[in-house]
Amino acid sequence: MFSRIDHIGVAVEELEPALELYRDKFQLTVAHREVVSEQGVEAVLLDVGENHVELLAPLDADTPVGRFLAKQGPGLHHVAYQVSDIEATLEKLKQAGLALIDEQPRTGIRGSRVAFMHPRASGGVLTEIVQPASGGETH
Repeated sequence: MFSRIDHIGVAVEELEPALELYRDKFQLTVAHREVVSEQGVEAVLLDVGENHVELLAPLDADTPVGRFLAKQGPGLHHVAYQVSDIEATLEKLKQAGLALIDEQPRTGIRGSRVAFMHPRASGGVLTEIVQPASGGETH
């Protein structure tokens, strides 16, 4: 069902201090930076081999990442798995009785299609399902 780990998402209060750590000290290369209004975040993707770390800063406090930060503080937000057919994957997950936050895919970074599973369906870990935009990898 899942072809690989696409990325891990890390919630941060501000991008620039986080980039000083991930880009400058860890020496990860910035692959992409984008505001994803639909999700209420500014996201920065950093390369780690064939995978990525995605830094997520909320656009305001009343967004999912903003509420996460208020409750949990900065840190691991989600794990994202790549799939080739997000609709088929969501249907399989529903048939398996797993709780979904998103019944239908929405637009993610770089035109990818994404949906989230509820943490109660995946051992307490918020799980993102990612289908890359046609013709390439998600990130």
